[in-house]
Amino acid sequence: MPSLLYTPVVPRCLAVLLALAAALLAPPARAQELFILRVVGGFFEPKAPVPEPGPSAPAVPGSMPEAQFQELLVKGELPALNLACLEADGFGFTKRMQLLQARLLTIAPAPQPFQTVLVNANALLSCRAPDGALIVLNRFSPRPGVERDQWLVQRWRAAQAGLHHALAVETLEELAQGNPANLETLALPLKLRDDGTIATRSGLDVYVDHLLVLGRRRDAATALLAGQMPGQPMAERLKQAVALFPELPLQERDQLLERALDQAAVAEAWGLAIELLEQQRVLLEAEGEVASRPRERLERLSRRVDDAYSAWRLARQDPQQSERAAQLQQQLRSPRAPGGHATVLLAAPPTAKP
Repeated sequence: MPSLLYTPVVPRCLAVLLALAAALLAPPARAQELFILRVVGGFFEPKAPVPEPGPSAPAVPGSMPEAQFQELLVKGELPALNLACLEADGFGFTKRMQLLQARLLTIAPAPQPFQTVLVNANALLSCRAPDGALIVLNRFSPRPGVERDQWLVQRWRAAQAGLHHALAVETLEELAQGNPANLETLALPLKLRDDGTIATRSGLDVYVDHLLVLGRRRDAATALLAGQMPGQPMAERLKQAVALFPELPLQERDQLLERALDQAAVAEAWGLAIELLEQQRVLLEAEGEVASRPRERLERLSRRVDDAYSAWRLARQDPQQSERAAQLQQQLRSPRAPGGHATVLLAAPPTAKP
């Protein structure tokens, strides 16, 4: 997958050499005007696309009139330009988006206050110009602390939107400060929902996704094992780590699955527990081991969950069995009670042979 920062060296060098050769052949004054390479934080700033002459968008009801848009391009501030980007994106106005992208790249030249840089980059992201957002962000050097963390999150957003996975990994590693577990409680913004709230995801899981796109499966498994949040999150990460780490000895993978089963029981995540037992069965059989233990536990857990749920559904339909329905519901919710489902998972299993 191509990346703005990590393109192959040969084509990039060839492009630079061709530009320099053309500059040497051009008249001196014209060469200076046409062949100035602006390098900001390692980026070659691309020229903004030149739209075709004519109206910026068709006259669609509900969209900004042409005259108002042209005035906005000249006099509009960053917040208004950001809203215009959202509108143009919603209507699919490609030419208007291009005009807004070009304006946003020049509206706030360096140096600018930190908040202006963030707003400028955010507007470019709204205009679907993540590489432009990276250019704007690299015009600024943030101070250590909260300011740098905010800057790094914004750079991650731009790298994510531009599919620059190597840059995204580098950015998240800077946020983690050498410990992937620090990303676990970092809620990274993914998108704005229709109700105005922001959808987020744990930075640790996002970091793992980027590593997997880059083919770094072992690093992804190591990051998953660094998670500390108990319950279902830990169970899901352990499950994924075992699948990504086939070179780990069988005994260690089996123990990781036992930890995951314990965490699934704590969270009462019985669907996940069934998936883990099935994964354990397949793992043991693939290694030539007898898988009777997970198979028996899987059958018992499935039967207990299904039986209790079916009985509860029948009982709750009968007004005369309200007390019985309450007992069954408590059984489903409290698997650690005597005879509950957790005993199926938490009984000490025999250790798998290495």
